[in-house]
Amino acid sequence: MGELLHEHILQHRIEDLMEDLYTLADQGRTGIDEVTRLARVEDVPGTLRTMARDGLVELTDSEARLTEKGMQAAREIVRRHRLGETLFSQLFDLEEEEAEKTACEFEHILSPQVTTSVCTYLGHPPVCPHGKSIPKGKCCDTFRLEMEPLVKRLSDLRLGESGAIVFMAPDSKSRLARLSGLGVVPGGLLRLVQKRPSVVVEVGQTTLALDPGIADEIFVKRAEG
Repeated sequence: MGELLHEHILQHRIEDLMEDLYTLADQGRTGIDEVTRLARVEDVPGTLRTMARDGLVELTDSEARLTEKGMQAAREIVRRHRLGETLFSQLFDLEEEEAEKTACEFEHILSPQVTTSVCTYLGHPPVCPHGKSIPKGKCCDTFRLEMEPLVKRLSDLRLGESGAIVFMAPDSKSRLARLSGLGVVPGGLLRLVQKRPSVVVEVGQTTLALDPGIADEIFVKRAEG
């Protein structure tokens, strides 16, 4: 029993460190000193040695880099975590700290099949609530949905239908700022009035005309009633 518990704890530690290595590598931080200082797990040197033995990481005197095998595994962990953040914070309205804590548990227990179902249910979100990219799965590439997603693009609403904005994924920060200035923000409510030639929505007492490309960057969940 004690041995099984130790293996369970070690596996969680390895998965957490893979996630940290993936995130730090995105920031150009691969130095062992930085990884040891910034990683969330205990016994980073020992965990890195175990990962190197398992072919998940390459170690030099100064750097720790995920191998191709480790990178693939890390992408799946990060994908599950960021999907979990989206699910718990945007749809279940959990506070940020609680959503993060729950997502940390979520990432260790989700099977590939359930991960695909969650991603489909959310409408294949490109980013998490913190604006970080969610690694794509096969379901994101095919878009062959077996259920209607709870979260969909603004332009996929029916005419006259209202939706609450879950997240936005504009190409630029300036576009995000312009939309925010118009009252188009996560949590805001809007109603689809027209789809062509431009997408027209009502936000409060204001009517806005949006380019179809911009409307495709706004993701909403249907508002009850």
